Parts: sequence; C-alpha cells; structure tokens
Amino acid sequence: MCLAIPMELKERDEYEAIVELGGVQRRVSLLLFPEAAVGDHLLIHAGFAIGRVDAEEARLTIEGLERIAAQARPS
Repeated sequence: MCLAIPMELKERDEYEAIVELGGVQRRVSLLLFPEAAVGDHLLIHAGFAIGRVDAEEARLTIEGLERIAAQARPS
C-alpha cells in the first residue's frame, strides 16, 4: 500500500522544496509536480511531491491518520 502525506510547502527553488507538517520539515523533490507554489498543501510520497490538495482536505487527512495511529498504539 502506498501512502502520501499532505504537507505545506514553505520554501522552494527550481527542483526542490521544504515542506512542513507539525513542525517537522523535510526537503522534497518537485520534479513530478513543478507547478507547486509556496503555501500549497502537497501530497508527499517517497520524497516527491505528487499532487496538491486544499487546506481542508489536508486537515481531514491528517486527522484521519492521527486517529489510525492512536488506535494502533498499545493500551
């Protein structure tokens, strides 16, 4: 199964970007999604931006992932 995480684009140059989620920043490639702009919420998979979602979709996805993680933790 593949999983793409929504992260906010904070900085970019021609082919790379800094994205952030929950205070954690990562450098990712924009080669597959070069039209990304600062402020966009991007879907990140395996170090690549592969798409864009709106802020509400990003929020709902992150909340869902947090619920799954909470259920997976041992009691």
